[in-house]
Amino acid sequence: MNFPLSSAHRIAAVLFLGFASGLPLALTGQAMQAWLTVDGVDIATIGFLGLVGIPYTFKFLWAPLMDRFEPPFLGRRRGWLVLTQLALAAMLYLMSGLSPATGPLTFAAAAVLVAFLSASQDVVVDAYRTDVLEARERGLGASVSVFGYRVAMILSGGISLIWADQWGSWGQVYRVMAAIFVVAAGVSLLTLPRVSAALKPLASTPSRELIGFFGMLAGVLTGALGARWLLMGLGLDPQDANKWIQLLFIMASIVAALPLGYWAARRAGFETLNRSLDSFMLKPGAIAFLVLIVLYKLGDAFAGVLTTPFLIKGMAFSQAEVGIVNKIIGIWLTILGALAAGAIMLRISLYKALLIFGILQLLSNFGFYVLAVLGKGAWGGFTLQPFDLGFVATTTPADIDSLLMTVIAFENISGGMGTAAFVALLMSLCNQRFSATHYALLSALAAVGRIYVSPLSGVLSESIGWPAFFLFSVAAAVPGIWMVWRMRAAISGLNGAKEKTG
Repeated sequence: MNFPLSSAHRIAAVLFLGFASGLPLALTGQAMQAWLTVDGVDIATIGFLGLVGIPYTFKFLWAPLMDRFEPPFLGRRRGWLVLTQLALAAMLYLMSGLSPATGPLTFAAAAVLVAFLSASQDVVVDAYRTDVLEARERGLGASVSVFGYRVAMILSGGISLIWADQWGSWGQVYRVMAAIFVVAAGVSLLTLPRVSAALKPLASTPSRELIGFFGMLAGVLTGALGARWLLMGLGLDPQDANKWIQLLFIMASIVAALPLGYWAARRAGFETLNRSLDSFMLKPGAIAFLVLIVLYKLGDAFAGVLTTPFLIKGMAFSQAEVGIVNKIIGIWLTILGALAAGAIMLRISLYKALLIFGILQLLSNFGFYVLAVLGKGAWGGFTLQPFDLGFVATTTPADIDSLLMTVIAFENISGGMGTAAFVALLMSLCNQRFSATHYALLSALAAVGRIYVSPLSGVLSESIGWPAFFLFSVAAAVPGIWMVWRMRAAISGLNGAKEKTG
C-alpha cells in the first residue's frame, strides 16, 4: 500500500511512541531486578519489589481523567505525553542516585512513581494511536508500534545490562534513560501530528468527574487499610519475618480495595469510568473473558517474572551473557515469534491461535526446568566474538551457553506467538466508543499475572527451589488453556462482531 506523506508522518509518530512506551517497563522490571541482584538484595525481597509495577494493573482507574481533561496549550493527547515524559525523566534521574541496598523503601517509592508515570504514558499512547490513525493505517500502525516497543525493551532490558557491566554503575544507566525521555518530550511537543479536532473529550461535568475519582480513591484506600487492620486484629503482624504472612497482607488489601473502590465510583458518580465499564459488562460472557485475560499469560508470567535473578544468581551466568542472550537475542526472537504468529493467524481462527500458542507457551516453561536441573554448561557452549554496534559494544569474546540459548529461543518465540494472539483478543473485545478506557482496563488485567505473581514467585522459589518452581509454572499455565477451550464458541463469535467492536 502506498501511503502519502501525511500517512508516513502518522506511522512514524506511532513507531516513536511505541519505543517511548516500551522503554520504562524493564526499568521497573527485569533491569531493576538485575540492579537489585548485583546490589546484594535477597531473592524474596526482589520478588516483593516486583509489586512496584502495580500501577500497570490500575491504570484504567485514572485513564478516564486523561481522556476527559486537556492540559492547557498543548492539546489533550500531546499535552499528556509531554507531561508524562518529562516527569519520567525527572523520576529516572532521581532513581539513579538511590541505593536499593541501603535505602530500599525510598528506592521502592521512586520505582512505584516511575511505574505510575509509565502506565499513564501507556494510556495516552494507546489513545493517541487510536485517534491519529485512519482506518486503513491501523494494521501497519499496530505492527510498527509493537516493533518500536520491542526495540525499546532491547535497549532498557538488554543493552542496559551490558552498559551496567561495562560502566560498573546502574546509576549511570538510569541517567542515560532519563536523558532519552527529555529528548522524547521534545519530539512529542514539536513533531507529533495533531489528532482530529472533532475528537473532543467526553461530555460530562468536570467537577463531578473529579469528585467521583477521589471518591473512588477513598474507597480503594478504605478497603486496603480495612483488610490490613482486620488481619492485625486477628493477631497477624505485617512485618512478620514469615514471607507468606507479608504476602497475605498484600493480597488481602488488593482483594478488598477493588470492589470497595468500584462501589465508591458508582456512589460518587465517576461517570466516564462508570459508562465505560457498563458498556463492557453488557457484552455476552464479559466476566468469563476477564478471567481468561488474567489466566492466559499466568504460567508465562510465573516462569518469566524472576528470570533475570534465576540466571544471574541461581545459575551464575554473567550480566553480559544474560544481556546478550535473554534480552537482545531473546527479544528479537520474540519479534520473530509475533511475526510468525501473524502469518499463521491469517490461516487459522483466533480460537485455534490462542489454544495452540498457549500450549507452546506451557511447553516452553519446561525449558527452564531442564536448565535448573542440568545446570550451566550441560550442553556446552560457543564463543561470541567482540562486536561494536555504535550504541553498544563488547571488547572481549563472550562465552554463550548452548542450553541457555536453546531455552531462551524457544521461550521467546512461543511467548511472541502467544502475545500476538492475546493482543488480537484484546482488540476484538474493545468497543470503539470507549477504546482508550477499555484497552486500559483490559491491558491492566493482562498485567495482573506479571505483577501479582512476583511476590509469590520469590517466596516459592526460596521455599521449594528452582526446579520445583518451574514445574509449578507449567501447572499455572493449564487453567488459561482450559479457559480458551471452554470459551471456544464465544471466542469464535468475536470475529463476527469485529466490525461493531473495533
